[in-house]
Amino acid sequence: MDSRLQPHIDLLTFRYPNLKSIEEQIITAYDLFQEAYVKDKKLLIAGNGGSAADSEHIAGELMKRFKMPRPVAQTFASKLERIDPVRGRQLAKNLERGLMAIPLVAHEAMSTAYINDVDGYGVFAQQLFGYGREGDVFLGISTSGNSVNIMNAAVVARALDIKVVGLTGADGGELGGFADVTVKVPETETYMAQELHLPIYHCWCLMLEDYFFGR
Repeated sequence: MDSRLQPHIDLLTFRYPNLKSIEEQIITAYDLFQEAYVKDKKLLIAGNGGSAADSEHIAGELMKRFKMPRPVAQTFASKLERIDPVRGRQLAKNLERGLMAIPLVAHEAMSTAYINDVDGYGVFAQQLFGYGREGDVFLGISTSGNSVNIMNAAVVARALDIKVVGLTGADGGELGGFADVTVKVPETETYMAQELHLPIYHCWCLMLEDYFFGR
């Protein structure tokens, strides 16, 4: 991890001292995200219930500004203005650079069709198979670590040479023994684990934004 990013981790563990014990896991997972984005790859995210909402939340923080401006490159701004002087100028002003993140929970027509026609437990696996490419990262969020649809997606990820990061509760479950790295927050109650997931993924988003757009 870039040494410039350590203050984000320090602030996280200062505000949430019970996360100090898993600091190494948090950093190792971050390194996988950074490596993927350096190579112009993407993050695929899935979870159930509150973790489904977290999946969309993470994508939202990565695909536009979180805290700092992310203006488009001047060469792209100029190209927009050449194509359309009026709209292009406005787009050049308003567009923000993103880090590609796809929440697999967000495609209702496709997912409900697959659930109805094929397999309710395979919907994330099907989407990952369609969207995923070698070098991407799959972030599976499951407080138990045993969500069947998350595990099915993780197996497909491995077959596609996609790294797997788990975000779970203290036990880690099956995902904890399968993922390349699993961040196991020190809670077992579902809502309490979810309450710790949010500051962790906010920290990841801050670190990624700082690394790619803060220089």
